[in-house]
Amino acid sequence: MTILVVGSVALDAVETPFGKAEEALGGSAVHFAAAASLFGKVQMVGVVGDDYPMEKLAFLRQRGVDLSGVETASGPSFRWAGRYSHDLGSPETLDTQLGVFADFHPAIPESLRRPDLLFLGNIDPRLQLEVLEQVERPSVVACDTMNYWIDGSRSELLRLLERVDILMVNDGEIRQLADEPNLLKAARWVQERGPARVVVKKGEHGALLFDGPDGPGDDAAPGDGVFFVPGYPLEEIRDPTGAGDAFAGGFLGSLGRDGAVNGLRLRRAMVMGSVTGSLAVEAFSVDRLARADREILAHRAREFRRMTHFELDEGETGDDG
Repeated sequence: MTILVVGSVALDAVETPFGKAEEALGGSAVHFAAAASLFGKVQMVGVVGDDYPMEKLAFLRQRGVDLSGVETASGPSFRWAGRYSHDLGSPETLDTQLGVFADFHPAIPESLRRPDLLFLGNIDPRLQLEVLEQVERPSVVACDTMNYWIDGSRSELLRLLERVDILMVNDGEIRQLADEPNLLKAARWVQERGPARVVVKKGEHGALLFDGPDGPGDDAAPGDGVFFVPGYPLEEIRDPTGAGDAFAGGFLGSLGRDGAVNGLRLRRAMVMGSVTGSLAVEAFSVDRLARADREILAHRAREFRRMTHFELDEGETGDDG
C-alpha cells in the first residue's frame, strides 16, 4: 500500500546536552518518510529552497521514496534552530526562518493523488484541507497538529477533524484542543468531532491509542478500546527532534504493510511506531533511521513483546469462583 506524506522539509540546527548538529535534515515530512520507508512505498510532498542539499535525501530515494512532489522554489529553505535541556522535553526555539515555506501551498502531482494512506504533517490546517481537496479519498487519513494551530486556526482545525480518521497529537495538545485535563475524556471529545481513533504521544513515556467508544473490535485482544505502548528503554538519547513524526511513520508504515485496519493491526502499529520513535532519538536528525533496517525493527518489536507480556493466575483473573 502507498503512503503519501505532506509536510515540512527543513534544515535544523539542534543543540542537546549530548552534542549539536548544524544544517541537519529536518521537517515533519522527512522524519516521517525516514521511518515509513522502512515498511513500504512512500510518496512525499513539500517545498524546499534553491539552497537545499537534495543529495542528502539520497537514502530516501534508495529506499524507493517518491520525491517528485518536493517542489524547489526560488529562495531560502525553511530553517529551525532549537536547544534542549537535560530533561529533553520541549525544546527552546532559538530561531525560525520560514523561507519558501511561508508561501507553501501543496500542489499534489497527478501521479500522487491516489494514495492508500495519507499523513498530513504538522502544517496549517488550511493547507491540510487543500490536500484533501486534491486527492482521492484514501482508506486512512491521519493528521498531526500543534498548539499554534489549536489557538490560531481552531475553526479550520475542527473542519479538518471532520474528514480525518486518526488524529495524532501529544498529551498537552489534546488537553488544549479539548480543554479537558483528562486524556480519556479529551480523546472522546475529539472522536465526537470526526476521528474514530486518537493516538496520544507521551514522548519517552510511550503512547496511548483510543480506538473508539465501542472497543477495538471482535478480532482484537480484550479491552475497552484503549491500548498503551511504553517507550522503548534506551541507554543513549541524543536528539528527540522529529521523534513524533518518526512514530507516525512507523505507525502508518505498519498499517500500510498489514492492509486492513482493525484492532490487532492498530495495536501492532502502535508498537512499531514506538520502535521507530526509539530509533529516531538515538542520533541527530534522521541519521539513525537512515541506517536502520527491518531486522532492527523486528528485534525491538520482539523486545516489546518480551517486556510487556505477563500472565495472571486464576485468583487474579477473578475466575476462581
